[in-house]
Amino acid sequence: GYKEEASLSSIRTNLEMDSHEERVAKALQESKEAEAKKKMQENAKNLQKQRMEQMRQNLMTGQTSGPAPGGMVGFGGGGQQPGGDIFGQGGFGGDSGGYNGYQQQQGFQQPQQPAQPEPPKVVAKGMKLGGMGSAGKKDSLMAAMAAEDNLGFGGNNADPFGLAAPVAAPAQKVASTPLTLALEEKISVNMNREGGVEACEVKGTLTLTANTDAGAAAIVEVNKAALPSNFNFATHPKVNKATYEKSGVLTLKKGGFPVNRPVGVLRWSYGGEDAAPITVNCWPEDEGSGSINVNIEMELTRTDVVLTDVNILLPLGTTDPPVIEAIDGEYKHDPNAGMLCWHFDQVDASNSSGSLEFSIAGGDTDAFFPVQVMFRSETLLCPIQVTNVTSSANGTTVPNTMTKSFVPDTYQCA
Repeated sequence: GYKEEASLSSIRTNLEMDSHEERVAKALQESKEAEAKKKMQENAKNLQKQRMEQMRQNLMTGQTSGPAPGGMVGFGGGGQQPGGDIFGQGGFGGDSGGYNGYQQQQGFQQPQQPAQPEPPKVVAKGMKLGGMGSAGKKDSLMAAMAAEDNLGFGGNNADPFGLAAPVAAPAQKVASTPLTLALEEKISVNMNREGGVEACEVKGTLTLTANTDAGAAAIVEVNKAALPSNFNFATHPKVNKATYEKSGVLTLKKGGFPVNRPVGVLRWSYGGEDAAPITVNCWPEDEGSGSINVNIEMELTRTDVVLTDVNILLPLGTTDPPVIEAIDGEYKHDPNAGMLCWHFDQVDASNSSGSLEFSIAGGDTDAFFPVQVMFRSETLLCPIQVTNVTSSANGTTVPNTMTKSFVPDTYQCA
């Protein structure tokens, strides 16, 4: 065979030779790892956004979040209190419907789980004609399966929170007046991490619902002469625009309003950054020892607005509980969703600012964004008022019920 002398220096040279194929293979491997890591981070961000949106919906509807009740704990001036559920019972629950207000935790205790009955004992017997019918066998089998899976079918195993049991539909409310008027505003705000407002938009609607024939013949008058010029207003296409422009009277061109069907007769919008009623400034700092110190401040920028049930939601990036250093207001921690809720019953001119400082295990300062803000108010940004409601048939005053609502659509600090 072929022989070649090999010295130590030649072997070292051959071992250190550069291989193009090896470099290509390493580059491909590193590219795949980087792509997989990027995809994993995107999935984590999407999951966090879904959790934030679910938390926001739960706050708006007053429902619980997470698979088990009792997720949110704390909600008391810097100390954790046992016995509170997530946001429904003893948390933000209320009888007002829609956006349920915060209620005091005192006196609320976690309902105890009823004792599960023992599974029915099955005795081996031969085939027997008659006796238990097919319906009885089915009920017995379902009861045994339910007992094994800790599920309740019947009064003894009824769910203590009413989640499994069907809820009877509430009786339909009978309107007390011929006409119902609703003035509603929604605001969308995007802030940077320093609390600066980058985008803001307000949209409002005057909605009319005729409850009777007398309400269907109503003519609504608003204070058009006092409305600011920097707001944009638009009437419904079926509303007589000429009478509105002349005297602020809202009436249909032909006929009356439909009965028992809400109709938006007037809309308005405003895009100034000064419309944002509250700002949030969040400063997470990595302490370098596996812990992050977070300082967050909120400030009411419009003292003419009164906000109630103010909730500031922070993702924590971990299920570990935060260590509260200082706090204005109250807080709750949801370990299932890895969320912290900073709560104020009311924010107004006399209570226009607050701060929260806490420490938590972690190393990613971006995990605390986006911060979402939620509130409700009966103070509208647009100074619109309904000055008169009369009947088109005889000119008499039409009794009516009026509500005002100002809530955020999307309000976040990212």
